Amino acid sequence: MRIIPLRWWHIEAVLPMEADLFGSERWSAAMFWNELANGHHYLVAVDDEEIVGYAGLAMQPPDEAWVQNMAVRRDRQRGGVGRALLAELLAEAGRRGARTTLLEVAVDNVPAQRLYASYGFEPVGIRRGYYQPSNTDALVMERNG
Repeated sequence: MRIIPLRWWHIEAVLPMEADLFGSERWSAAMFWNELANGHHYLVAVDDEEIVGYAGLAMQPPDEAWVQNMAVRRDRQRGGVGRALLAELLAEAGRRGARTTLLEVAVDNVPAQRLYASYGFEPVGIRRGYYQPSNTDALVMERNG
């Protein structure tokens, strides 16, 4: 498996995964285009020339980073893809001077919360009704360093 930068030509390939994993709360192609246009750092995990996961990071000056979106194809979950993507995002955040990294994760997504906790993220708040249209709350998690 290789972790490489997400480019515009990868967007169409990530959309089916986005739809499968996030349903009505999925990101559109335009949202991904916007992320790239704004200079955010996005990665794809590629195995046998297929995209099996993706993740993004946005910097908030002067020293804060946000994990924007992270997904692993269902048949590749719990196989190290998410860990590899998260490790690369955190390394990039460090290279860019982040002292704090934050993310939002659905309160009912316990496997993802465990992954983040294993990298030092701790719960710091709740955003009520954050995910729409399901009105699902988001757990805000923070990692220092």
